[in-house]
Amino acid sequence: MIRPSSILQTLTAFTSSVPEIRYKMCPQPIQPGDSSLTTASVALLVVRALGRSVMVALALAATACGPSAEPAKSAAPAAGEWREFEGSWNAAGSRRTISLGADRRGSIIDLRGSMLLAGPGRPGVGFRSDVIALVDSETGLIGRSVWTDEKGDRVFSELKGEGTAAKNRITGTILGGTGRYAGVTGSYEFSWRFVIEAEDGSIQGSAVGLKGRFQVGQPSAEGAKP
Repeated sequence: MIRPSSILQTLTAFTSSVPEIRYKMCPQPIQPGDSSLTTASVALLVVRALGRSVMVALALAATACGPSAEPAKSAAPAAGEWREFEGSWNAAGSRRTISLGADRRGSIIDLRGSMLLAGPGRPGVGFRSDVIALVDSETGLIGRSVWTDEKGDRVFSELKGEGTAAKNRITGTILGGTGRYAGVTGSYEFSWRFVIEAEDGSIQGSAVGLKGRFQVGQPSAEGAKP
């Protein structure tokens, strides 16, 4: 906070060099230690002496002290421009398994969860994720995934992977979408780690090393289909 004594010292020096202003402000000399002058009275003397120039200066100072403007948001990607992203993916659901022989199993997996993406090139921030997949312990995994953002716009993708505990690398191919994701294409990859595998078929897990890229295409009039 600026003290009245500091303002008085500045005014005394300034008005000494400009007699007209000194006379208008106060016919008697201003003493820096005069406690009878408050901050408000000093400000009133300044405004009376300097007029509109002080008012403009005060307005500019108030503007400078105001909240800073929000940073500009990154521009939407142009059609055909590749953008990269990474993130996290957690989901829970169920798995139904049948035996295909001594060492072979087949499973149907139904997962629902949430996905958070990071990076300046991400297509969106948060999505609800739905996955349904068929897993053969010998031939691997094939499935479909739908990401839905907070506005209800969706991204469709195809999943393929090795589907075993030792080799569970999964790749996704983005097939298109709806709304602002209509015409989008791209790919992503991750490994899946189960944290819960109950006897009743309940499962829960998360993606490890999720990363990918996408590009915005020219959507058709009808939009993409899953």
